Amino acid sequence: MTDRQHLLVHGTTFAAVGDRGDISGVRGGSSPDGLFVRDARHLSRWQLTVDGGVPEALTPVADGDGARCVLVPRGGRQEPPAHTLFREQAVGDGSFVESLRVTSNRPVPTTVRLAITADADFTDQFELRSDHRTYVKAGAVRSRQVLDDGLEFTYRRGEWQSCTTITSDPAPDGVEETGTGARRLVWTLDLEPHGTAELMLRVIARPHGEKRALRVPRSPAAVNEQLLAREGEFLEGVAFPTGWPELAAACARGLADLAALQVPATGPDGEELRVPAAGAPWFLTLLGRDALLTSLFALPYRPRLAAATLPALAATQATETRAHAVAQPGKIVHEVRHGELAHFGQVPYGRYYGSVDATPLFLILLGAYVERTGDADMARRLEGHARAAIGWMLEHGGLASRGYLVYRADQGGLANQNWKDSPGAICSADGTRASGPVMAAGAQGYAYDALRRTAWVARTAWEDETYAALLEQAAADLRDRFQRDFWMREHSFPALALDGEGRQVDALASDAGHLLWSGLLDKEYGELVGRRLLEPDFFSGWGVRTLASGQAAYHPLSYHRGSVWPHDNALITLGLARYGLHDEARTVAHALVDAATATGHRLPEVLAGYGRDTHPEPVPYPHACIRESRSATAPLALLTAVGGA
Repeated sequence: MTDRQHLLVHGTTFAAVGDRGDISGVRGGSSPDGLFVRDARHLSRWQLTVDGGVPEALTPVADGDGARCVLVPRGGRQEPPAHTLFREQAVGDGSFVESLRVTSNRPVPTTVRLAITADADFTDQFELRSDHRTYVKAGAVRSRQVLDDGLEFTYRRGEWQSCTTITSDPAPDGVEETGTGARRLVWTLDLEPHGTAELMLRVIARPHGEKRALRVPRSPAAVNEQLLAREGEFLEGVAFPTGWPELAAACARGLADLAALQVPATGPDGEELRVPAAGAPWFLTLLGRDALLTSLFALPYRPRLAAATLPALAATQATETRAHAVAQPGKIVHEVRHGELAHFGQVPYGRYYGSVDATPLFLILLGAYVERTGDADMARRLEGHARAAIGWMLEHGGLASRGYLVYRADQGGLANQNWKDSPGAICSADGTRASGPVMAAGAQGYAYDALRRTAWVARTAWEDETYAALLEQAAADLRDRFQRDFWMREHSFPALALDGEGRQVDALASDAGHLLWSGLLDKEYGELVGRRLLEPDFFSGWGVRTLASGQAAYHPLSYHRGSVWPHDNALITLGLARYGLHDEARTVAHALVDAATATGHRLPEVLAGYGRDTHPEPVPYPHACIRESRSATAPLALLTAVGGA
């Protein structure tokens, strides 16, 4: 049986363990295993042996907030197991805690030898991606120190320092070398007839720059109590649809996941905030686009997410031009990283601004938040940031000079800087990649909505009628240009993008649904697009594909060229409802809810594009984030779009 992977998530910390609760230290693959804090792996091995052998799982770890399994020594039918092990694990903020209970199955005294082989390689998460890149880490030193009650691993590279401390109650009888960097903690337990002994292991991870006095939870149960309390806060007061229990369950599951995905951030005045991380395992950090869409989807139900996301992104807004980070004044950050490679500039993502759409989405959320809550103080507090964001769209973004928001491939970072940011995502129907500066369709819709919403804020909160009128005129002009330049008459559908020469990039793509959400298309065009998205080449039965099948560029297991993304479909559903296509909106919503129901009510980041007619269960995409904030709030967007229908 293949050892599946299970994610335990708590803020900036996650652990990926196998069916027996072990961490093997695998490098690469679709998802790394280990204990990770702030992009660094603080446990790279955590393997249990019993009397020198690897136990087998009677009940493997199940998906959930904690990891529980039941293990026994390997044996045959004629020799029942001498003892049973009950293993429970959980992650806290910068910590990992495990309870091991061993129960004898024999009527006489017995002795059992338990061992945990542990290691901490402090590998940066970017080193574990399957992209064939290597990074030189000159002067890096790892060390190990035996403690009275455990073991400590440390890592140093210049000013960078991090540490992993393992303690046990009771203390191990010994710590053995293994011939590798790992160490083996060993206990010899004497059990009475049918007796029980228990070990409590605690791991505390101190990443570079951590100044807080971290407290390790006393037990996995204590961690789970904290998580349940936080989940309860997120669920409290939300009116789930009583007539559609499957949607209610998906909303509840999503809010519970969102509670675990909150990470710390700082506002413009140094205030401490908690904002939605993008997702685990690869993006457990602040990503501008993801946090903004998550907050928009949740706005009618949890406006405090927007109230934290807006100032956090304002605090990281670019104020100067930095070419290596794709930063320009007024631009909203794409990604914030805290790891070693970002610290030393070996990856550009410490504060990286390679997103053409985070800036308009910031303005959309600000306008939507103020309209929803009436919080004019937020509009006034962030007025300078909002005006700077408009300035970026008009000047550096390209609206004034090119007529559209434009991005250029970043050699050291992202080639594509719209939401479909994989290298070949923006392409023609035959798969040819767009060349030169790219004007992606979806980003123009966001720009249109941002101009209109900011005009409303300017008029109502800033009392600047002249500025409001200028923005409204810019929005109207953009709408006219877009329908002239992007509309493909032969397909009755908008192009995915314009290339550097202004030529239409003619792939039929789901981004057209974002134009419905933004309101950029005239009603006649919008209705044509909405109905087209429900044709069989687009609609898989589990949702709308990112690229219609039948095109040479289509691949059902491509990240952005044929897969089905829940957040993409949530935007499409909101757009369909906006244009009065309520039957179509309900069709997409029911498909997504069915997909969630088939996967324990949790929507992953992305699904494969295989059709429901030939695959009666949704096929997973192999590299998807299992817990992803946009997908977690997608059911809330469906609830907004179609209610409990």
